[in-house]
Amino acid sequence: MKTVEQMISADELSEFARQNMEPDWLIEKRLLACEQMKTLNFPNVLRFNYRNWQMTSDLLAWIKSDKNLLNCDLNNNSLVQFGQTTLSVNLATELKQQGVILTDLFTAARDYPELVHDNFMTKAIQTDDNFLASYHAACLTSGIFLYVPDNVEFKEPIELNLIQDSTQVSPLVSHTLIVAGANTKFSVIQQIHTKGSQANLANAFVEVIAQENSHVNMSSLDELGENTLAYLQRRAAVGRNAHVNWAIGMMNDGDTVGNFALELNGDGAQAKAKVVAITKHRQRVGINTGIKNVGKHTVGDILQRGVILDDSQLVFNGIGDIVHGASGSESEQENRILMMSNNAYGNANPILLIDENDVLAGHAASVGQVDQSQLYYLMSRGLSRVLAERLVIRGFLGAVLTAIPLKTVQQKLIKIIERKLADGHESD
Repeated sequence: MKTVEQMISADELSEFARQNMEPDWLIEKRLLACEQMKTLNFPNVLRFNYRNWQMTSDLLAWIKSDKNLLNCDLNNNSLVQFGQTTLSVNLATELKQQGVILTDLFTAARDYPELVHDNFMTKAIQTDDNFLASYHAACLTSGIFLYVPDNVEFKEPIELNLIQDSTQVSPLVSHTLIVAGANTKFSVIQQIHTKGSQANLANAFVEVIAQENSHVNMSSLDELGENTLAYLQRRAAVGRNAHVNWAIGMMNDGDTVGNFALELNGDGAQAKAKVVAITKHRQRVGINTGIKNVGKHTVGDILQRGVILDDSQLVFNGIGDIVHGASGSESEQENRILMMSNNAYGNANPILLIDENDVLAGHAASVGQVDQSQLYYLMSRGLSRVLAERLVIRGFLGAVLTAIPLKTVQQKLIKIIERKLADGHESD
């Protein structure tokens, strides 16, 4: 059987890109990535085997989605994409006047070529990172671009709504590129979910380029459907004295591989990665979350908490990497999993890679069943077992939820968690 890199020719890929009126440099990047696919491996997720999953598609087509299938609330400072179709872009006049750019990625590549050329898969994610990254660059069909110029600050979050169109056969290959100029301060909420029940794959990437002294609060809320096979890669390149806080709610219903990383390249850079995941039914989810300390006096903190229901599987790998020369740096991580079923499988793996002496590093990890004494106490107060379990789970996840800086994101994530837990209990 032919592989995807054998089925997609350079001529076909070039014609596909030219139909989209893409600049020559982007076409060249596609062709390079297509060639790289031949020699690269799938990303490794320790103690999680997904090699038999069909994570690519040879379908290359520009597919229009029907906006009438959606009922979207059009908020200020937001962008909505349905499949490959951008339905709306709303940006406050004040932000436009300050030079903020919010548009789809292909429009940005044509209208702001230097900004996109210099930052798209060059500083955070590379096309040759792994096989799925090269596939992504070669077969990209949608994307979002957000640029905040130097010295711009605003409080209202930018909302990016990405809706997978599974009313038809249409792989989601999407890239979100966020460039934060020096001395900027802002927040972004990205929500991704599915419309329809057609089996599809999702290959969705996010890059954040945080320049000197920028402060970015990034929130990702994932709710892809049960018939979606997903690979999600997110990475931030964090400059000198810049701060990136990234909260991720991994609430997909289908099998998922998550590959998240923050690189502290500049001296004094700081990053926090907070991940919440819930699995149910026979779902399988494997997640790498890593912070790499490169600059001096950098600080990285990973906090992951997961809940496993039914016969599902969840693996957390927390990776703290302090390279030689990153003196005075700190790396902390905590990975904890709560199993709500005897048939569930969970694994929490703390990984520390340290090549420098003058550093602080620590880790904690646990996988365990729910505390029955807690349940019995709550049930003795008149609560049903289902409600008691929900309260215990809420308490377990609370350490991550309360650490999310935006209250609106906290509330959105709590609602998603309640929905996921309710769905899981319905199968009991």
